[in-house]
Amino acid sequence: MTLVESIIIAIVEGLTEFLPISSTGHMIIAERLLALPKDDEFVKLFTIAIQLGAILSVVVLYWKKFFDFKKWQFYLKLVVAVIPALAIGFLLSDRIDELLESPTTVAVSLLLGGFILLYIDKMFNRPRIEEEREITFQKAFVIGFWQCIAMIPGVSRSAASIIGGMQQKLTRKLAAEFSFFLAVPTMAAATGYKLLKTYKEHPEVLSNKENMIMLGVGNLVAFIVALLAIQFFITYLQRYGFRLFGWYRIIVGAALLILIYSGYLK
Repeated sequence: MTLVESIIIAIVEGLTEFLPISSTGHMIIAERLLALPKDDEFVKLFTIAIQLGAILSVVVLYWKKFFDFKKWQFYLKLVVAVIPALAIGFLLSDRIDELLESPTTVAVSLLLGGFILLYIDKMFNRPRIEEEREITFQKAFVIGFWQCIAMIPGVSRSAASIIGGMQQKLTRKLAAEFSFFLAVPTMAAATGYKLLKTYKEHPEVLSNKENMIMLGVGNLVAFIVALLAIQFFITYLQRYGFRLFGWYRIIVGAALLILIYSGYLK
């Protein structure tokens, strides 16, 4: 991987992390289009660790929320919500790594998820929870389970957790914001685990100076791009809902399947 390639992937991550279109899926496709070796350990690490930069943009945009230590229940709700992902992610780590190498899985997930987004606004159109303080611990836990569906590449962590929030009667805006908050401990844990695993099994990857530079630059780029993407998404979602993202997923998923089965994308 070159520095330019790492920046391209970082831009893709920043643009897609908080949109319901799957950042991991888009990064996998970007890596294939750039012809990066899928068995390269640094590429595998980069795909996971680069998400931390984008996630930190949430802390900056909602810094008053994250550093209001008087509202301890906010932190506890995030802890409760992240438990399912920690448990399932730990148990299925190797299987998830295998799925990350499959563009076909990404294409099918994008396509099916697109049809769901076309109708999601009609399915959950009677929200009654508008404030974070109204989210119970039970609801937070359920939303955390919904998030686990996104361990399948192409599903989208954002989409799964937002849909989970709407299913629990949260408004679209609150569901999206809680999804952003939940991303912080979830991706921090995923990145930490991946870094530790890489350090134990492939220490040469982390001792490579060029790799660390690319990882640092990539996280910075993803952070900046994600700051803009979050603000766009919240505004657009409140006004127009999910249909645009649904059609986007369907078109991209179908196009990817055509490229895969015609031999242009392996």
